Order: sequence, then C-alpha cells, then structure tokens
Amino acid sequence: MAWNDDPDAVAGELNALVPAEQLAVNPDAGRLEAWLRQLVEQRGSDLLLVAGSPPAIRVDGLVSPLAESILDGLDIEQAVLPALPQHGQRQYERAQIADVSLKLPGVGRFRVNLHRERGRAAATIRSLPTRVPTLSSLNLPGNLQALTRIPHGLVLIGGATGSGKTTTLAALVDEINRRDKRHIVSIEDPIEYEHVHQRCVVEQVEIGVDAPDFPTALRAAVRQAPDVIVVGEMRDPETMRIALAAAETGHLVLTTMHTTDVASTIARIADNFPPERQPTIRQDLAMGLAAVLIQALLPRVGGGRIPAAELLVVGYGARQHIRKNALQHLNQEITITRKAGSFTLEECLVSLVKRGVVEKGEAALRAVHQEEFEKALTAAGAGGA
Repeated sequence: MAWNDDPDAVAGELNALVPAEQLAVNPDAGRLEAWLRQLVEQRGSDLLLVAGSPPAIRVDGLVSPLAESILDGLDIEQAVLPALPQHGQRQYERAQIADVSLKLPGVGRFRVNLHRERGRAAATIRSLPTRVPTLSSLNLPGNLQALTRIPHGLVLIGGATGSGKTTTLAALVDEINRRDKRHIVSIEDPIEYEHVHQRCVVEQVEIGVDAPDFPTALRAAVRQAPDVIVVGEMRDPETMRIALAAAETGHLVLTTMHTTDVASTIARIADNFPPERQPTIRQDLAMGLAAVLIQALLPRVGGGRIPAAELLVVGYGARQHIRKNALQHLNQEITITRKAGSFTLEECLVSLVKRGVVEKGEAALRAVHQEEFEKALTAAGAGGA
C-alpha cells in the first residue's frame, strides 16, 4: 500500500459534515470540491492554497500547480470557509485559524487547516484514506506488531511532519482492534482515520467537537476504563504529564511527537517542563516509557515513497540513561537491545540501499550518524549502490 491515498478507497458512501445543498448553492465551495477531486484522482496527499499562486497538489512529496488561475486570499476564504463544519467556522472567526476534518460525498475525507499568512487566507488540505491501513501494508521495518502486545507503558512515534506518524499510529490501533478484546479511547485533533468496532470497543474523541482540549479529554479518558489510550499528538506539558501517569498506572498509551531521533524525542518531553520539575519528569519517563519509534519517508526508486525507521525498545540500560539525562548513550542502547527488537535508522537505510529501493545519496542525507551509516554500508557490500 502506498502512503498516499488510494482513490478507490477514498471514493465511497460518506456522510458530509456540510449539507450537499450548501455546496450546490455556493459556487466557491463547488470550486473547492473540484480541486479536491483532482487531488484524489492524481493520488495526491495535500492540496495547497496560497495567495499569489495557483492551487497546487503534493504527489509523492513533490508539489505541482494545477491548471488554474492565480488565487488571492478572498478566493481561498470564499472557497474553503463555507465548506467547514460550524465549529471550524467559529474557530476561524475567533482565532483566524481552523483545523478540522471534512467529508464530501463521493470524493473523500480531508483534514483542513485554514489559516492566514501575510494578512491573507491560505489553506492546506490533506486527503485521508477511508480505510485504516494494516501494519503489513506500510512496508515498515522490524516487527512492529510487538508494540501492540506491550501490556502497559508509553509508546512514542516520532518523525517530521508528513512522515507517516498518524498512519502508523492508526495501523497499530487497527492491529489491536482486530486481535484483542479491549477498550480503546482515542483522542485526536481532528479525527483522521475512522475505526470501526471489531474485537475491541473503540471510542474516538475529537478536540473541538467532543472535548475542548487534549488535557481535558485525557483526564476524562483515564476515568473511562480504557485498556489502550491513543493521543493523536502530545503538544503541551499537561498532556504529557497525564499520559505519563496513565502509562505508569497500567494503561498502554500510544502517541506521536514531531521529533527526528530517539534522544531528541525524550529530551523534548523533559524540556517542556520548568527546570526544577525536569528530574521528576525524567524519572517518570524512565519508569513509564516502553518504546520509541522514529520514522521518515524517502523517495523510492521508480516512484512513490517508502518508510525508514528506528526503534528503541526501552530496557534497564535506557532507563538508567534517561534518569541521568545521559541521552547521548541511547543510540548505543538500540544496538544492545537488538534481541528485544530494537534497530537503528542507519541499519534500516543500508537495507533499503542494498535492496535497490532507495538511492545511496538520499539515504545518506537521512542518516543521523553518518559514520555508522558508511561503515554499515561498506560491511553490507552496498557502498557503490
């Protein structure tokens, strides 16, 4: 399965958040629908609407303009704002920014971010699959199913924007949903993948619709007898604190963060708190953290994209390094805990190069530890790939 949306999966019987007649009487909203149809037909991931530029779509990570005239801010606002659900319109009117989900019948589901830049309206709209991907379809390295069998603790998924973190998170939830008889509570802003009840009972709480913010929703979730808590993204100290407490008290907590390696993921959590509280937070992390997965998407030879990843399964050594804030040693811990399932990004990149899936130069750009990458590449006999 590609990391961009499958148009056959996207098209289907969907209930709109906005009545179809509203789109029909508003020609600008109809214009938005036309752009989104092109996005889906071309298997794009994002529609970009910026004043002074024609509409553009991102396909396989590359941005290309559509055959349209130059937009101004009023064009964008008139096209996007009427299509938003009422709570999204209120967000935009109040704060000049809205981040909501949108369904269009026969077109698909989308995440809409309407905002302003240089005093003018702009929008980024991401196409969302209607089917939740399976772990096996994502071409991720390692045995990530093991992360879904962790009885309790915090599992962090890190990566840059657009690296597929949310997709991986949804696939992990789907794996649990298909296999176990558990209660899953997911808190998202907005909901991107819609899970159906399979063997699990799944609740999905949308910020702005079902709860005012992540801390409020997370505090409530802990009291709802969940086995698994999913936090779409840990953005603030209070959410981090509650998630850590939940992980320490017997829940499996799955979440994402915008980070690029294992050490920076852990450091970022501690750095969100005042200096006097950081030792306590590190102690909580050392006790509650179960695993850290970092991923990136690379251009694939022949087209498309493929993930590379790094996984630390947290053991005794890593817990000691976290307590002492000696995070520079965590990369070594990945190597030490290979038998537990850990693997380095450099090992993953070398494997992709050796298989001819990724160009050597592209892989080298993504390696965090260049010397280890070159050494592993030579040992694998892929130095000239």
